[in-house]
Amino acid sequence: MEFTHLLPEEIEKTSFAIIEGELVERGIRVEEDKKPVLYRVIHTTADFEYANTMTFSDQALEKAKEAIKRGAHIITDTQMVYAGINKKRLADFGGEVHCYMADEDVANEAKERRTTRAIVSMEKALRRKEELIFAIGNAPTALLRLKEAVDQGERPALIIGVPVGFVNVTAAKELILQTKIPYIVNRGRKGGSNVAAAICNALLYSI
Repeated sequence: MEFTHLLPEEIEKTSFAIIEGELVERGIRVEEDKKPVLYRVIHTTADFEYANTMTFSDQALEKAKEAIKRGAHIITDTQMVYAGINKKRLADFGGEVHCYMADEDVANEAKERRTTRAIVSMEKALRRKEELIFAIGNAPTALLRLKEAVDQGERPALIIGVPVGFVNVTAAKELILQTKIPYIVNRGRKGGSNVAAAICNALLYSI
């Protein structure tokens, strides 16, 4: 097996070129505006199935980038998503990333109510006054709570729904597809914190 010797800045560019070539070989056509998101997700996972299962609401990418430029904040459901997002790039537009899952008040309230931290952390986030983008990579109950909030009149700038798993994951994602809110949702079981962070960074880097 031969190794290709590349400078660090060349590795990503070469990876994206390989991804584009393999998509063509598989007969998969990706719309130009969706390439930054899908290529980065495939680059992160080495899984080409995302090109078929990632679902975008009408003008989701355009609306999300406009919200970021207005200073939208990003709410995550795991510290892994929080760690993976380029916070410096987001700060250039006045935004911040928040994850409340480990907060003591969230843990205590979840225990008292016999519910999940994800639900309580979403409720805490919804009390913020900024425009919000939700990046959910792990907890389907976070998506369930966001669907309830949307039904009650909340209007997030974007919901990224890519939790991974087997229990309630697919159903929770499908509920988000029923909303009128801008969304990026990966249908089915696949997803994860790395995918949620990759989508956020694709948005940030394409502005």
